[in-house]
Amino acid sequence: MVQRVLLVLILAAALGSAGCGYALAGRGSFLPTDIRVVGIPQLVNRTTYFDVETILTQKIRNEFIGRGKYRVVPEATGADAVLNAEITSITLSPVAFTSTQLASRYQFVLTMKVDFVDTRVNKSLWANDALSFTGEYDLTSTAGDVNASTFVDQQRSSFDRIATDVARTVVTAIVEAF
Repeated sequence: MVQRVLLVLILAAALGSAGCGYALAGRGSFLPTDIRVVGIPQLVNRTTYFDVETILTQKIRNEFIGRGKYRVVPEATGADAVLNAEITSITLSPVAFTSTQLASRYQFVLTMKVDFVDTRVNKSLWANDALSFTGEYDLTSTAGDVNASTFVDQQRSSFDRIATDVARTVVTAIVEAF
């Protein structure tokens, strides 16, 4: 009986130490260690929606700062690497309706181009020309129709949440080479 308990404990320890191969995001960095200063100029907004570039730029800067390894500057001058990004589209589509057929839940999709460049050798370290972010948010409108501009204005907290998700995804992809 003691041998059986001991065997079970040894097997459990062996299986536990084998691991599954996954690691938590935010633990490593594939970027060259000599990149210490990251330039993040204002994102370019190719949409008709006001101020989204300002919010996203600040969120991405904050996410890089939160990593604790990088000093962030608002321009390319003096930076070891620079993040160039532009918001290419924003769409908003109703996905749920009230009993009176008014839209109550919307799907928000933001697409952007991102290029992270090592300025010392002028080489792209990570790029994606069609990075897309999707989120669903509740919003009831008495008019029954909400466009993306109204959504951003009326639901700043919803856009703030998606902007935080966008920033986290962008920085994780760059830093961890996803």
